[in-house]
Parts: sequence; structure tokens; C-alpha cells
Amino acid sequence: MPLQLYERNAIFEACLSVFARHGYKDTSTGMLAEAAGISKALIFHHFKSKKLLYFSLVDHCFEKAREELRLEAVPDYGDFFEAIDAHSRKKLDYFRKHPKDIQLIYEVYYQPPEELKEEIDKKYGHVLASKHEVWERLFESVPLREGVDRKQAFELVIITLEHFENKFVTEVTDLSAIDDHYIENMFKKMNEFCTMIRHGIAQNHA
Repeated sequence: MPLQLYERNAIFEACLSVFARHGYKDTSTGMLAEAAGISKALIFHHFKSKKLLYFSLVDHCFEKAREELRLEAVPDYGDFFEAIDAHSRKKLDYFRKHPKDIQLIYEVYYQPPEELKEEIDKKYGHVLASKHEVWERLFESVPLREGVDRKQAFELVIITLEHFENKFVTEVTDLSAIDDHYIENMFKKMNEFCTMIRHGIAQNHA
């Protein structure tokens, strides 16, 4: 029997909650079935395995984020460092609305299950690569001081941004509970780091 769309969405939401809370490794098929209110047999019937259900959810989360965040619109900001701040705020707003999505996506990016690492790299490695390509193209517009290697300078910016993303994920366990003071303080620190990088590598204009 084909799975009706409303049933599929309900199962997705229930299973997303379980994976987001416990991670892939510590989630059992029984936990997924109980959360979705269906039998384990139906989980296997419709999704074949826990792994395929997990990847279906990851695909779903990536597609939702892609449609709303529109990374391809980043060049419209013009200034690279202004774009970082604006897009980071937009991304945070999105994940505050969809906290379970960020937990699943960040597991894939930063703590991939050992048994799935190779498949995750094959399936989603291009997503991260294409994201970097968009930012790297915009970074081409940043005038650099003589002697500064552009690729190394860009890598330094990415390392800085990933540091703050990791810090955020480590410190925040409940996205719905974070307050505006925490958010503004985080962006203030991130922008201070970016300003130090910019003043250290960007050409001074008379």
C-alpha cells in the first residue's frame, strides 16, 4: 500500500525528532516506530531500513534549507563581510524555526556516524563544496594586501566561521530557549574576528 503524503509527513516529523534528539547511532527502529505510532514492520516496508529513512530525512532537511536560505543569492549583498553577517543571521532565524533540522544537519556535517561516513561524503560532500564555491567567488571581490595568498586568506575566514558554528552547536542545546542577548553577543564576537581578519588582509584605501 503506498504511503499517503500526510502519513509520510507525520512519520517524517516523528522520526526527525528521534534522530535529532538521540543521533543516528543511538536511535533504534523500535524508537522510530513508537514515535511515529506505527509498527517496525511498516517502517521497513515503507523505508526499507533505518539508514534509508535517515538519508530521506537528511535530503528533506537539506532541500528545505536550500529553498529558504537561497545561498545562490549571497552575491547580491556585494560586500563579502556584510554578506557573512546577513546570511548567518538568516540561517540562525531559519534554524530557530526548525531546530530539529539543524541538529540532524550538524550531525551529518560535524559528527557523522562512523558506519555512514563514506556514504555521507559521497551523497553530501558536493553540498559543502558548492557552498564554499559561492563564498569563494564573492571573496574574489575583496582587495588583498600585496603578498597575501587569496586561498589561504579565504580558508582562514572559513575556519573562523566554522569555529563559531561549532561553538554555537556545543553551547546551545535548546534553540527555542536562546535569547536575543546571546545571539547579539555571538554575532558581535564573530564580526570582531572577521574585522581583525579584514584589517589584517584587506588593502587599505586612501
